[in-house]
Amino acid sequence: MKPYTFIFFGIAGSGKGTQGELLDKYLSEHKLVEDVIYISPGVEYRKIVDNGGYTGQLVKKISEKGLLAPDFLTTSLFTNILISNMTEKMSFISDGYPRTISQSESFEKAMQFYSRENIHVIYIEVGKEEAMKRMKLRARTDDTDEGIETRFDEYINNVLPSMKYFEGKSGYNMVTINGEQSVEQVHTDIIKSLGI
Repeated sequence: MKPYTFIFFGIAGSGKGTQGELLDKYLSEHKLVEDVIYISPGVEYRKIVDNGGYTGQLVKKISEKGLLAPDFLTTSLFTNILISNMTEKMSFISDGYPRTISQSESFEKAMQFYSRENIHVIYIEVGKEEAMKRMKLRARTDDTDEGIETRFDEYINNVLPSMKYFEGKSGYNMVTINGEQSVEQVHTDIIKSLGI
């Protein structure tokens, strides 16, 4: 049984976290993987903020402004999870990493190190208006009007280029999914497009 590798891309509010969790559940329920790990730097950052401390305070300031955390920190979180959990047969789902070109380069090197091939890049496409509506509904502390606006700029300037980095690369399979459908339909489309 070959392990799967998935990266989710999408604007904040696109539902990539929900879809990542649904995919995780689907893989386990259908016994398509021996073991799967779900990696989300966003979740890790929220833990750091909740724990307080100096790093947590600095991360909180950055996220409240809607800015991306520095590459070294995000890459460290991602890499540490891989180092602690990765096995030869471990499948993994990455949600929220990579988010800059520098992180994409680090991700690619990590995949080469772990001899990973056939990596699925899933882009959940949602328009700005719809994403803004969803972000306001989830009422997170960093979802202020200013924070949301800055996050869109970060998305256009950093996140989209980090995804485009993988376009046409050998061993990377990219699919675009319409994220403005029901949660169930998006999930169905992802499974269909992956052919699993």
